[in-house]
Amino acid sequence: MKKGKTSKIQGFKNAKVFYGTVDSIHLKSIYLNIQTWVEPKDDYENWNRIVSNLTRAIRHSIFESFDKSFFEEKFIVDLDLRSSGLTIGKKSFLNLEINLFFIEPQIDFKSKKIKDSLKNILKFIFKENLSNNKYFNFYLTKSNKSKTVLVES
Repeated sequence: MKKGKTSKIQGFKNAKVFYGTVDSIHLKSIYLNIQTWVEPKDDYENWNRIVSNLTRAIRHSIFESFDKSFFEEKFIVDLDLRSSGLTIGKKSFLNLEINLFFIEPQIDFKSKKIKDSLKNILKFIFKENLSNNKYFNFYLTKSNKSKTVLVES
């Protein structure tokens, strides 16, 4: 029997955003996934530091924006961006996964409360860390159709 589920979250122009769980029957945790393409705005020497600082900033944004009566204060942030391949004019894939743990595990996966909580976290991350980012432009696809900034529709 398949227990895992995923659901897409609409409203973000330059990123694929969805959330899911590995066990929807005994729901204890949920993951939030953001996938986008990044292109550096300028050339920097230490991309490892820039990517680490972005991860740290996202972690702080999550802590500021999530519902502490709904989620536990422990969470996991995994930002996957290969800093070794970052060069001007070349897009690199960025995958951000956030694991959140429920205080009370018995809640429906498709509930409005979950989706609203996750949208609140996402809006804060996009506003604080991705829109008008000092180092990167963000794109939905790798192809060069148009350059736009991450904004909520």
